[in-house]
Amino acid sequence: MQIPAVPHPFPRSGVLLPETTVIFSIDMQLDFCAVDGYMHRLGWDVQRLRAPIEPLRQVLAAARGHGVRVVHTREGYRPDLADVQPWKRWPRDNERVRIGDPGPLGRALIRGEPGWDIVPELRPLPGEHVFDKPGFGVFAFTDADAVLRGWSIQNVVLTGVTTDCCVHSVLREALDRGYDCLVLEDCVGGPRPESHEAAMSLVRKAGGVYGAAATSRAFIDGLAQAARPGAAGVAR
Repeated sequence: MQIPAVPHPFPRSGVLLPETTVIFSIDMQLDFCAVDGYMHRLGWDVQRLRAPIEPLRQVLAAARGHGVRVVHTREGYRPDLADVQPWKRWPRDNERVRIGDPGPLGRALIRGEPGWDIVPELRPLPGEHVFDKPGFGVFAFTDADAVLRGWSIQNVVLTGVTTDCCVHSVLREALDRGYDCLVLEDCVGGPRPESHEAAMSLVRKAGGVYGAAATSRAFIDGLAQAARPGAAGVAR
Protein backbone atom coordinates (compact mmCIF):
# COMPACT_ATOMS: atom_id res chain seq x y z
CA MET A 1 0.00 0.00 0.00
CA GLN A 2 1.30 3.47 -0.94
CA ILE A 3 0.10 6.98 -0.04
CA PRO A 4 -0.89 9.14 -3.04
CA ALA A 5 1.62 11.98 -3.03
CA VAL A 6 3.43 14.50 -5.25
CA PRO A 7 5.72 13.98 -7.14
CA HIS A 8 5.58 10.23 -6.40
CA PRO A 9 3.66 7.82 -4.16
CA PHE A 10 5.03 7.18 -0.68
CA PRO A 11 6.92 5.13 0.25
CA ARG A 12 8.98 4.42 -2.85
CA SER A 13 9.46 0.86 -1.64
CA GLY A 14 5.78 0.35 -2.44
CA VAL A 15 4.85 -0.98 1.00
CA LEU A 16 3.76 1.17 3.94
CA LEU A 17 4.74 -0.75 7.06
CA PRO A 18 3.84 0.76 10.45
CA GLU A 19 6.90 -0.78 12.08
CA THR A 20 9.32 0.91 9.63
CA THR A 21 7.61 4.32 9.69
CA VAL A 22 7.93 7.22 12.12
CA ILE A 23 6.12 10.56 12.38
CA PHE A 24 8.02 13.66 13.48
CA SER A 25 5.99 16.38 15.20
CA ILE A 26 8.45 19.23 14.91
CA ASP A 27 8.59 22.11 17.40
CA MET A 28 4.87 22.42 18.09
CA GLN A 29 5.69 24.57 21.09
CA LEU A 30 3.90 27.42 22.79
CA ASP A 31 6.73 29.78 21.89
CA PHE A 32 5.95 29.17 18.22
CA CYS A 33 2.20 28.60 18.29
CA ALA A 34 0.71 30.59 21.16
CA VAL A 35 -0.30 34.18 21.81
CA ASP A 36 2.47 35.87 23.84
CA GLY A 37 4.99 33.26 22.68
CA TYR A 38 8.29 34.03 20.96
CA MET A 39 6.89 34.17 17.40
CA HIS A 40 3.89 36.25 18.41
CA ARG A 41 6.13 38.70 20.22
CA LEU A 42 8.21 38.97 17.05
CA GLY A 43 5.08 40.16 15.28
CA TRP A 44 4.15 37.03 13.32
CA ASP A 45 0.64 35.68 12.76
CA VAL A 46 0.39 32.71 15.12
CA GLN A 47 -2.90 31.60 13.57
CA ARG A 48 -0.91 30.38 10.59
CA LEU A 49 1.33 28.48 12.96
CA ARG A 50 -1.64 27.03 14.84
CA ALA A 51 -3.37 25.86 11.64
CA PRO A 52 -1.59 22.46 11.64
CA ILE A 53 -2.70 21.58 15.18
CA GLU A 54 -6.07 19.99 14.43
CA PRO A 55 -5.09 17.97 11.32
CA LEU A 56 -1.92 16.90 13.09
CA ARG A 57 -3.89 15.83 16.15
CA GLN A 58 -5.96 13.56 13.90
CA VAL A 59 -2.86 12.18 12.17
CA LEU A 60 -1.19 11.33 15.47
CA ALA A 61 -4.32 9.58 16.72
CA ALA A 62 -4.51 7.49 13.54
CA ALA A 63 -0.79 6.73 13.57
CA ARG A 64 -0.83 5.60 17.19
CA GLY A 65 -3.86 3.44 16.50
CA HIS A 66 -2.02 1.63 13.70
CA GLY A 67 1.29 1.20 15.50
CA VAL A 68 3.26 3.96 13.77
CA ARG A 69 5.85 5.48 16.09
CA VAL A 70 5.50 9.17 16.99
CA VAL A 71 8.43 11.35 18.03
CA HIS A 72 8.57 15.03 18.95
CA THR A 73 11.19 17.75 18.76
CA ARG A 74 11.62 20.93 20.78
CA GLU A 75 13.91 23.83 19.99
CA GLY A 76 15.39 25.23 23.17
CA TYR A 77 18.55 26.59 24.71
CA ARG A 78 20.38 26.57 28.04
CA PRO A 79 19.49 29.32 30.50
CA ASP A 80 23.06 30.66 30.26
CA LEU A 81 22.72 30.79 26.42
CA ALA A 82 26.00 28.89 26.06
CA ASP A 83 24.58 26.73 23.25
CA VAL A 84 23.07 29.59 21.24
CA GLN A 85 24.90 29.88 17.92
CA PRO A 86 26.93 33.12 17.77
CA TRP A 87 25.08 34.49 14.75
CA LYS A 88 21.80 34.23 16.66
CA ARG A 89 23.19 36.58 19.30
CA TRP A 90 24.13 39.34 16.88
CA PRO A 91 21.67 42.27 16.77
CA ARG A 92 19.34 42.23 13.77
CA ASP A 93 17.28 45.04 12.30
CA ASN A 94 13.79 45.39 13.78
CA GLU A 95 14.28 42.38 16.08
CA ARG A 96 11.74 42.79 18.87
CA VAL A 97 12.71 39.74 20.92
CA ARG A 98 15.90 37.74 21.24
CA ILE A 99 16.43 34.22 22.55
CA GLY A 100 16.39 34.35 26.33
CA ASP A 101 14.40 37.58 26.64
CA PRO A 102 11.72 37.45 29.37
CA GLY A 103 8.04 37.56 28.47
CA PRO A 104 4.56 36.34 29.46
CA LEU A 105 5.54 32.71 28.76
CA GLY A 106 8.95 32.98 30.40
CA ARG A 107 12.30 33.47 28.73
CA ALA A 108 12.01 32.95 24.96
CA LEU A 109 13.04 29.45 23.78
CA ILE A 110 14.77 28.56 27.04
CA ARG A 111 14.49 24.95 28.19
CA GLY A 112 12.16 24.49 31.13
CA GLU A 113 10.26 27.76 30.57
CA PRO A 114 6.48 27.61 29.92
CA GLY A 115 6.83 28.72 26.29
CA TRP A 116 9.29 25.90 25.55
CA ASP A 117 6.63 23.26 26.22
CA ILE A 118 4.59 21.54 23.50
CA VAL A 119 1.02 22.79 22.93
CA PRO A 120 -1.54 20.87 25.03
CA GLU A 121 -3.34 19.41 22.00
CA LEU A 122 -0.19 17.61 20.85
CA ARG A 123 1.56 16.69 24.08
CA PRO A 124 3.63 13.49 23.84
CA LEU A 125 2.13 10.33 25.26
CA PRO A 126 4.08 8.37 27.87
CA GLY A 127 6.93 6.54 26.20
CA GLU A 128 7.12 8.75 23.11
CA HIS A 129 10.56 10.18 22.43
CA VAL A 130 11.14 13.94 22.65
CA PHE A 131 14.36 15.18 21.05
CA ASP A 132 15.53 18.50 22.49
CA LYS A 133 17.70 20.46 20.07
CA PRO A 134 19.58 23.77 20.30
CA GLY A 135 19.01 24.60 16.64
CA PHE A 136 16.90 24.00 13.56
CA GLY A 137 17.73 20.40 12.68
CA VAL A 138 17.42 17.37 14.96
CA PHE A 139 19.91 14.87 13.59
CA ALA A 140 22.87 17.22 14.00
CA PHE A 141 22.19 17.80 17.71
CA THR A 142 20.70 14.55 19.03
CA ASP A 143 20.89 10.76 18.75
CA ALA A 144 17.77 10.69 16.56
CA ASP A 145 19.51 8.74 13.79
CA ALA A 146 20.72 6.05 16.18
CA VAL A 147 17.25 5.78 17.74
CA LEU A 148 15.53 5.46 14.36
CA ARG A 149 18.02 2.88 13.12
CA GLY A 150 17.53 0.93 16.33
CA TRP A 151 13.85 0.78 15.43
CA SER A 152 14.64 -0.23 11.81
CA ILE A 153 12.91 2.91 10.52
CA GLN A 154 12.97 3.48 6.76
CA ASN A 155 10.19 6.03 6.24
CA VAL A 156 9.92 9.45 7.88
CA VAL A 157 6.71 11.52 7.87
CA LEU A 158 7.24 15.18 8.73
CA THR A 159 4.84 17.61 10.39
CA GLY A 160 5.15 20.77 12.50
CA VAL A 161 6.59 24.27 12.26
CA THR A 162 8.02 26.13 10.57
CA THR A 163 7.80 24.79 7.03
CA ASP A 164 10.70 26.81 5.65
CA CYS A 165 13.01 26.48 8.65
CA CYS A 166 12.96 23.61 11.15
CA VAL A 167 10.74 21.31 9.07
CA HIS A 168 12.93 21.71 5.99
CA SER A 169 16.06 21.35 8.10
CA VAL A 170 14.90 18.02 9.53
CA LEU A 171 13.72 16.94 6.06
CA ARG A 172 17.11 17.54 4.46
CA GLU A 173 18.93 15.87 7.34
CA ALA A 174 16.72 12.79 7.06
CA LEU A 175 17.15 12.58 3.29
CA ASP A 176 20.93 12.79 3.61
CA ARG A 177 20.78 9.84 6.00
CA GLY A 178 18.85 7.69 3.55
CA TYR A 179 15.30 7.93 4.87
CA ASP A 180 12.34 8.08 2.50
CA CYS A 181 10.45 11.25 3.46
CA LEU A 182 6.88 12.52 3.22
CA VAL A 183 5.69 16.00 4.27
CA LEU A 184 2.01 16.34 5.24
CA GLU A 185 1.31 19.74 3.77
CA ASP A 186 -1.69 20.65 5.93
CA CYS A 187 0.22 19.54 9.05
CA VAL A 188 3.06 22.02 8.55
CA GLY A 189 2.88 25.79 8.81
CA GLY A 190 4.80 29.00 8.68
CA PRO A 191 4.13 32.63 9.60
CA ARG A 192 4.25 33.80 5.97
CA PRO A 193 2.28 32.09 3.18
CA GLU A 194 4.94 32.87 0.57
CA SER A 195 7.76 31.18 2.50
CA HIS A 196 5.55 28.20 3.36
CA GLU A 197 4.61 27.75 -0.29
CA ALA A 198 8.20 28.19 -1.46
CA ALA A 199 9.31 25.42 0.89
CA MET A 200 6.49 23.12 -0.20
CA SER A 201 7.22 23.79 -3.88
CA LEU A 202 10.67 22.27 -3.39
CA VAL A 203 9.10 19.13 -1.95
CA ARG A 204 6.63 18.86 -4.83
CA LYS A 205 9.19 19.45 -7.57
CA ALA A 206 9.66 16.80 -10.25
CA GLY A 207 12.11 14.06 -9.36
CA GLY A 208 11.35 13.88 -5.67
CA VAL A 209 14.66 15.45 -4.62
CA TYR A 210 13.12 16.52 -1.31
CA GLY A 211 10.81 13.59 -0.75
CA ALA A 212 7.10 13.92 -1.46
CA ALA A 213 4.05 15.82 -0.24
CA ALA A 214 0.59 14.56 0.68
CA THR A 215 -2.43 15.63 2.71
CA SER A 216 -3.26 14.38 6.18
CA ARG A 217 -6.42 12.77 4.82
CA ALA A 218 -4.45 10.81 2.22
CA PHE A 219 -2.12 9.57 4.94
CA ILE A 220 -4.91 8.61 7.35
CA ASP A 221 -6.85 6.84 4.59
CA GLY A 222 -3.69 5.04 3.48
CA LEU A 223 -3.09 3.75 7.00
CA ALA A 224 -6.66 2.50 7.20
CA GLN A 225 -6.38 0.71 3.86
CA ALA A 226 -3.06 -0.85 4.79
CA ALA A 227 -4.63 -2.24 7.96
CA ARG A 228 -7.41 -4.08 6.13
CA PRO A 229 -7.15 -7.87 6.17
CA GLY A 230 -5.13 -9.10 3.21
CA ALA A 231 -3.66 -5.68 2.40
CA ALA A 232 0.05 -5.43 1.71
CA GLY A 233 1.99 -3.89 4.54
CA VAL A 234 -0.06 -4.94 7.53
CA ALA A 235 2.35 -7.42 9.07
CA ARG A 236 3.50 -6.22 12.51
